Amino acid sequence: MSLLLLANCAATWFLTGLIWFVQVVHYPLFERVGRDGYAQYQAAHQSRTTRVVAPPMLVELVTAAMLAWNPPERLPAAWLWVGFALVLVIWLSTAWLQVPQHNLLGPGFQSAAWKRLVFTNWLRTIAWTLRAVLMMWLLTRSGGA
Repeated sequence: MSLLLLANCAATWFLTGLIWFVQVVHYPLFERVGRDGYAQYQAAHQSRTTRVVAPPMLVELVTAAMLAWNPPERLPAAWLWVGFALVLVIWLSTAWLQVPQHNLLGPGFQSAAWKRLVFTNWLRTIAWTLRAVLMMWLLTRSGGA
């Protein structure tokens, strides 16, 4: 089994669990924080979340690219490219859909921005879930599980 594949799977599975927690628990609770102190809450949320998600997201991006460009023998290259494409969907969604909503929420709670954040975050939740299933299948195909 490839250490690269294992690192990619570990990052993906961690991020998949985290995104489901964020989608089902964390983001829905934003509206209950209250207007007083919301700006400080949002700033702390963004800072702390970045520290937790940035390292595994970078590991996932780099290892997915490396696997796609240089696939291990027993793995179908096309599916590794699908996995890499899903990573790109996640990164583009983050940059173009979720970050702008967080920026709107920065100065204070705005119901419309919060609703768009929760709604658009389903794209990342679904993409990471698909990646987790794909990576589990690829890991078993590689003889690693």
